[in-house]
Amino acid sequence: MDVVRAGSDLTEAASEVLIRSLADYLRDRRRVSVALSGGRTPWPVLRSLARADLDWNRVDIYQVDERVAPAGDPARNLTGLTTALTDHVPARIHPMPVDAPDLEAAALRYAQELPRPLNIVHLGLGDDGHTASLVPDDPVLEVDDRLAAVTGPYRGHRRMTLTFGALAEADSIVWIVAGTDKAAMVERLLAADPSIPAGRVPQDRAVLVTDSI
Repeated sequence: MDVVRAGSDLTEAASEVLIRSLADYLRDRRRVSVALSGGRTPWPVLRSLARADLDWNRVDIYQVDERVAPAGDPARNLTGLTTALTDHVPARIHPMPVDAPDLEAAALRYAQELPRPLNIVHLGLGDDGHTASLVPDDPVLEVDDRLAAVTGPYRGHRRMTLTFGALAEADSIVWIVAGTDKAAMVERLLAADPSIPAGRVPQDRAVLVTDSI
């Protein structure tokens, strides 16, 4: 995995990596797919990304994961994603259907609609080693027959998430990890420690942007 040590400006470093990656794919493809994660760290990065001079009309945005919560709820990753990015650019957004009455069937439909492979997947890193909503000890970690699935309750919400299969297929992965409190977990990520979910994500096409180390 390539590592970009961001110093004091993680937002600038991470947005530059994403802009460069998107621009590279847009040169070679008619449409480009990018899957974005939630959490607190990405929103300043996505606000910066929204100002980039890119052909957003050719970009499809998918979600890496989403909490099962009502539309517009602050807990929804989609709420932050639209406010920071898709309200400002003409990209095509593909929300995870977490308001569907049958979540398992909805996850299957979402998986079937995903491009294969996704061109760019953005991931974060939790303080317990989770990434996407692939959380420790959840049965979703062992799902190997579909690209999206539903978790059990985790920190107050069930979630829909891309599975390891979807992440393994991705053309490229951009990790964005903020905070010195994540330093030990970043070291375990870089060591590909399989005892944490993040350590099970392939690293051969990945870049890590971090101010944690």
